[in-house]
Amino acid sequence: MFDSIGWGEIIVLALAALFIFGPDRLPDLAKDAAAGLKKVRTAITGVRAQVDESLGDDLAKLRDLDLRQYHPRTFIKNQLLADDDAPRPAAGATAATTVAAAAARTRDHSAPPPFDPDAT
Repeated sequence: MFDSIGWGEIIVLALAALFIFGPDRLPDLAKDAAAGLKKVRTAITGVRAQVDESLGDDLAKLRDLDLRQYHPRTFIKNQLLADDDAPRPAAGATAATTVAAAAARTRDHSAPPPFDPDAT
């Protein structure tokens, strides 16, 4: 949290607080700040528990969701290379395996390819 603040800055802030509030009020302010942080932590814990209780199974489904499949590159590749009727490929599938699988699904190799004499 305080990665960008060094020990020198912390000492300067402590001395400034000592001069502004005085040695008599500084311990009381520290106790009040600690009590306030404890109340905030308790409130956050209560909100988390309330959200878990109200969402229940829906929240568990969101936690199990694989967000990698919604990366823009993966999402577009899946949308462009997959057939509409076929199931979507896995998030780790490469483009070559996806194209080969699509080609295997679309053509029946036991029948001869279609021939149109008017097309030549």
